[in-house]
Amino acid sequence: MIIMKIQRRYCPFCRKHTEHTVEEAKKRPRRETSKGQRRFLRKLKGYGSFPKENPKGREKPTRKVDLRYLCKVCKKKHSIGKGFRIKKVEFKKLEQKLEKKSEQKTEAKSENKKQKLEKKLEQKTETKSENKK
Repeated sequence: MIIMKIQRRYCPFCRKHTEHTVEEAKKRPRRETSKGQRRFLRKLKGYGSFPKENPKGREKPTRKVDLRYLCKVCKKKHSIGKGFRIKKVEFKKLEQKLEKKSEQKTEAKSENKKQKLEKKLEQKTETKSENKK
């Protein structure tokens, strides 16, 4: 899935729509002191085997992506929802595309103008040479 790097979204801190830069949240290690992790480690200690194995070939084909939005005005980050499942994330910049297109257009326009000027100069030189004869 292609996601634009810069998006216009609602900022809950500014309470208005502003430009946000989008980034994927980093995976962090689990907290060792959390209740669930302590229970899991205690269970692991018990009988010398894993408490319950996942059936082979039944893992999820996709992973959940957690996107963070950084407001350009107030510089605060926020996320929307709990993330969604996609296989691959690609971030693209819209500005680069627009800049390239505008550069190409200006180059094409300047080339057209140069060609027109050259044609006019050639016509003028031809008419001058004809008048001298």
